[in-house]
Formats: sequence, structure tokens, C-alpha cells
Amino acid sequence: MQILKHKTNIDFIGKRKLAIFISTAVNLLILVGIAVFGFNFGVDFAGGTVVEVKFHQPISAADVRKRVESGGLHDVSVQSIGSSDENSFLVRLGGVTQLTEQTAAHAKEAIQALGPIKTVFPDLANGIINFRSEQPLSTEQIRKAVEGTGTGVEEVRELGQAQSGGFDYQVVASGMADRIRSALMSGHDQPDFEMRRTEYVGPQVGKQLRNRGIMALLYSMVAILIYVAFRFDFKFGPGALVSMLHDVVMVAGFYLVTRAEFSLTAIAALLTIVGYSVNDTIVIYDRIREDMAKYKGKPLAEVINIAVNDTLARTILTSGVTALSLVGLIIFGVGEIRDFALAMLVGIVVGTYSSVYIASPLTIWLDERAAAREARHKKGGVQQPSEA
Repeated sequence: MQILKHKTNIDFIGKRKLAIFISTAVNLLILVGIAVFGFNFGVDFAGGTVVEVKFHQPISAADVRKRVESGGLHDVSVQSIGSSDENSFLVRLGGVTQLTEQTAAHAKEAIQALGPIKTVFPDLANGIINFRSEQPLSTEQIRKAVEGTGTGVEEVRELGQAQSGGFDYQVVASGMADRIRSALMSGHDQPDFEMRRTEYVGPQVGKQLRNRGIMALLYSMVAILIYVAFRFDFKFGPGALVSMLHDVVMVAGFYLVTRAEFSLTAIAALLTIVGYSVNDTIVIYDRIREDMAKYKGKPLAEVINIAVNDTLARTILTSGVTALSLVGLIIFGVGEIRDFALAMLVGIVVGTYSSVYIASPLTIWLDERAAAREARHKKGGVQQPSEA
């Protein structure tokens, strides 16, 4: 199959200055937007609780939000997933357990009211309260006291009698999923929904995942830069690196503008785009290297134009087929899968563009600088004997 039956002679490189100006302006706007507004971090990175809920009857995301808020929960994110007739939603809430500074203070007061209490130590990170009582208490008595303050209790543990005197107990607070369930149940005798999936990610784990994802992205770029520099020439390496950075920023702009959740799936999309971008760049670089030997004496800009035109049909076919493979995911995919496919589609477009208008012009600029430096060196070498 031939997309282009005849060889093209399009002056791609002649429009490089305008393309670089537009790309630089868009990239700067995206970076400023990220600094000002930030990403909509998913539970993978921000930490918190995500519950997938499927209702038995038609309901909108706005109605789900109202039910949750009427149950006493605020700052809740509700996202519809799947087709409209599935009535499935992702309900996201910050925090992993119901034990916060405010609820822990109320629970502490309730425990101290049970009798002579020696010590009370709330552990917010793990969602537990450790305390020591001078007299034995029943687990049901402790549960009722804590639940009376609005904090759900998953378990009350009797740790036994301490050697220094007193009885040790541990209260394990319920997860936020239970609180979401209670909020959705408010005003209903029987649940009209089912909770299909629950995910908990602590803030420290989320931070660690985010840092490791960014480091994986940086390491892959450095490895690709070294590979390109060794396979071709050093002046080709920076072009490939800047092209990759351009593509990463543009795909990040997709997540910034659409407010799609930036999670581990987004990192996977960025890593895939980095590999795809450098693949197209290397194909063009390889043809440039062949044409440099074939057209000796021609300016590098002309050689690159010839190489880009020679690989144009291949670029269209590769990018087109890859884009077609994403159409099914975009149409039928839901949630993070659909966001991944859309991000990949953006990455394919900008990756193809950057190979021509970012990587190649930077190679020309570095070649021109090297030629100018060599000319100054030769000029200086000629003038030096005459001055002596």
C-alpha cells in the first residue's frame, strides 16, 4: 500500500523558526499552568480512598455528589465511568482512615470520660488509638464511646494487663470507604448500590510512587540520550533529548487542561511516548546519516529536508496505524484506560511533529555553531603568523 506514490519535496525545515516559536510558547504556557494550577493527582500520588460504586437505577454524578455531601462528607470527587446506562461512578475522598486530628481529639475526650484513663496516644498515620485504663473496660463500651463521636470503629483490641499496672487497649478506626457507604446510605433503609472496588493509598506511599515515577522518566531519557549520542554523533543527541522533553511537556499539558487524573497510568503513558518519540526521531536521523554520505557538499538543512521527505510515507503509516489502534480504547474505554489512550494520541501527534520541527532544527543549529567555531579557529590560525 502506497500513501504517497511520488516522492515529495516539501520544505519542512524552511518553516522551522515559526514552528519552534509556537512550540516554545505552548510549552511555556503549559509549564506556567502546571506551576499555578498543578495536576489533578490521582489516589496513586495524592493518597486517599477511591471507591467504585454501581447503582441499581439511573442516577447522575451530581445526584451522587449530593447524597455524599448530605451524609456529612465534603471535598468529594465523583466521576462517572463507563456508559451512561451502567450507572457506575468513582467516588474519591482524601484520607485513608476516619481518624483525623479533629476526630482523634473528640475520641480522646470520649475515652477519657469512660473512667480513670492513664494515657491516650492517637496514631493518625495508622488510624489507631492506643490507651491505658486503670480499670478493665469492655470492648463494646469502648466502641460505643468512640462511635458516638462520629468516628467509625473497625475493631477494639484488648492488649492485656501492663506490667506497670493498668489495662492496654487499641481502637482501630474504620476506613473512609465505610464512611462513604454510610453517607450514600443516608435517607435510605436499604442500599440501592453495590461497592465494587476500594483502593487505599497513604500519603507517604503516594509521594514515594510519584518520586519514583518521575525518576523512571528521567532515567529513560538519559539512557536514550546516551544511546543516540553513541549511535550517531554528539550533535544528534541534544536534538533527541529536547524533542523528548517537548513531547513530555505537551502530554502533561493534556492532563493539565482536561484535568484527567494524573496517576501511575499517566507515567506509563509518558514513558511510552518517550519511546515512541525517539523511535521516529532515530528513523529520520538514520536517513539523515545515509543522505549526508550520499549528498556530500550539500548544506545540512537541505540534507535533512531530503531525509524527512524520504521517510514521510513511513512516518504517516506508522503514526496512522498506531493512532488507529487507540480508537477502540477511546470509544469503548473507561476511566484511566480512556485517558491513557487520549494521552497516547496526543503524544503520537506531537512526537511525529517534534522529530521534524524540534530534533532536526536543533541538529542544524549545533552543526552551524560547530562550523562557525571551526571557521574562527582557522581564521585565527591564519592571522597568527602575519602578526608575528
